[in-house]
Amino acid sequence: MNERVKVYDEKMQKSIHSLEGELATIRAGRANPHVLDRIVVDYYGSPTPIQQVANVSVPEPRMIQIQPWEKSMIREIEKAIQVSDLGINPTNDGTCIRLIFPELTEERRKELAKDVKKKGEAAKVAVRNIRRDGNDVFKKLKGSEVSEDEIKDLEEELQKLTDKYIKEVDKAVEVKTKEVMTV
Repeated sequence: MNERVKVYDEKMQKSIHSLEGELATIRAGRANPHVLDRIVVDYYGSPTPIQQVANVSVPEPRMIQIQPWEKSMIREIEKAIQVSDLGINPTNDGTCIRLIFPELTEERRKELAKDVKKKGEAAKVAVRNIRRDGNDVFKKLKGSEVSEDEIKDLEEELQKLTDKYIKEVDKAVEVKTKEVMTV
């Protein structure tokens, strides 16, 4: 791969990783500990991810269990989950917190599938913007030590990369949509 194109390959990979991270936080029918990734608690004055102050496990398909390493953190974690956009009320038995995931309704599944599509479209736009930026840079090379044929080759290579990453986005969206729609 040409060095000039490699920069854009890395940028497109970052867009894909970002999409995968976002899709992981969308809850499907079963419990997924990644839904807690964006929730932070106040741990002695500093915002800290739940996974760094507690043991997070999935004992059953529809339940996440959070066992804080310090009992004093139970209230903090519970509060953070309640104010988050998770939409699940935590239950607390004094030593651990349980999140019970209800069965998703058909309507909610369709909403989530739309959300997945929206995130996929945003990722495609990001990939295409990277391609556009690359093509702009390549066009500015005209008249320098780079020939027009070389510029064409760079643009073609960038287009192939773009197509590859767009397919990856489509595949990720398809997999997540299938996961969300599965009863």
